[in-house]
Amino acid sequence: MTSMDSQLSMRTEFSGGLIPGLIKKFFGGESLFVNVFSNQTKAPLKLTLTQSTIGDIDRIDLNNSEICFQPGAYIAHTPGINMGVQWAGFASFLAGEGLFRLRLSGKGRIFFGAYGGITKKRVSGEFIVDSGHLVAYEPQIKQSIKLAGGLVGSVTSGEGIVSKLSGQGEIYLQSRSVDGLVRYLRTKLR
Repeated sequence: MTSMDSQLSMRTEFSGGLIPGLIKKFFGGESLFVNVFSNQTKAPLKLTLTQSTIGDIDRIDLNNSEICFQPGAYIAHTPGINMGVQWAGFASFLAGEGLFRLRLSGKGRIFFGAYGGITKKRVSGEFIVDSGHLVAYEPQIKQSIKLAGGLVGSVTSGEGIVSKLSGQGEIYLQSRSVDGLVRYLRTKLR
């Protein structure tokens, strides 16, 4: 939270309870605690949200559907949304994205952020994404990893491993990658 009208109230609680909160913390890369903001007045009040990285914030409106987020992308949701984790697979782990994803379902709004700009894309068939640029995807999208361009091409191009997405559904991409920033800064700190 960056700012809020003084009539809003805030309380902090475990994310879905103690055990679900611990699961989301250790397997989904999310905070153990969440802040719950309430408006007890009849007037519309303002709450301003932010994220830790420099980039866009967007929202997804779920209507009894589901979406999966990479660790760190989720910011907030409205009532009616359920949070859980989903097994992402060893391919995701080898791509440096972890074994689990945060999975949100239900009916309501979800706010999420990215490093850089956010692009929404409809996948129909197969689509290749550079590791670190996938922010969110519908759970029916399957992910595997492959070399960007064969062994020699992958090593010499700097691309390395990429994610191959397959299926039908919506994905959200970020224009920048935190790993790319780290690699850039590492050369400047020597």
